[in-house]
Amino acid sequence: MKIFKKILFIGLSVLFLAIFFSGCSKEESSPTETPPDQITKSPKRGLAYNLTNPADHDTLKSGVSWWYNWYLSTSAPSDYYSEYQMEFIPMLWGGNTSSNDMAIVKSFILSHPEIKYLLVMNEPNLTDQANRTPGEAAVDWVKYEKVISDLAAQNRTVYLVGPAMNWGTMTNYSDPVVWLNDFYTAYKSMNDGREPKIDYLAFHWYDYGLAAQLDRLQKYGKKIWITEMANWNPQINSYSKQAEQMIEMVNICETRDDVFRYAWFIGRGSYPDSRYTYLFDSDPGQLNYLGKLYISLPYSE
Repeated sequence: MKIFKKILFIGLSVLFLAIFFSGCSKEESSPTETPPDQITKSPKRGLAYNLTNPADHDTLKSGVSWWYNWYLSTSAPSDYYSEYQMEFIPMLWGGNTSSNDMAIVKSFILSHPEIKYLLVMNEPNLTDQANRTPGEAAVDWVKYEKVISDLAAQNRTVYLVGPAMNWGTMTNYSDPVVWLNDFYTAYKSMNDGREPKIDYLAFHWYDYGLAAQLDRLQKYGKKIWITEMANWNPQINSYSKQAEQMIEMVNICETRDDVFRYAWFIGRGSYPDSRYTYLFDSDPGQLNYLGKLYISLPYSE
């Protein structure tokens, strides 16, 4: 991005932040109605949240292009794609995926022609998440590849996105790069030297220093989906400070060519919001200050 565009991005971001924190009301939270075929927004920008309420979709449609819910299907209204131009991306969350789950996700994808991607394996190096050693994940990966090849046999091209790495809790594998290195080694040893099919690598980040972490992943030569991001550092003790981090992180994601898509974590949860990351108030369709900022930040075309 040229210097002028970077200056414009920063200037507009500061202006948005000043406007949002100067007294937005709930009555201002609904965007101007725009026909779906005229919506222009970042194709990268998404949301990690179980988004099912039409009012929430309608409020986000001007700035969010995709979402996922850590599951292989969604209960959102069936017209979500045509009405709001928002893609739902299914996910096979854990390892040792059952044949039933694989059948369900294939059926869901085949019935939704707009779906082009499949997310897999959420945080394998966290013992309270997918919890898969590199060797176990190498066995799992063959199953994921079979899902993709089965879809290809039915004339559907779907790209494999994962594993979704984070700094973890697994012994000897807290560093995502160490886990990935051993995963590649294990997979190749089991498959005659062939590398795993990874169309896009996924990554999560909850601290300062996002750009440096992305630099560490460049060695794998993959475009990256940041499928969860926010700043959970203890220094972030207000929505105002989180908003500053959002501006910085979105700017990184929008201006780096190696970031293909990204998703803010999270829409809403139990209250109070102790980490200052929610985009919605408790009422359906009502964005808070942070949510209004997220859908309005500049993006790279």
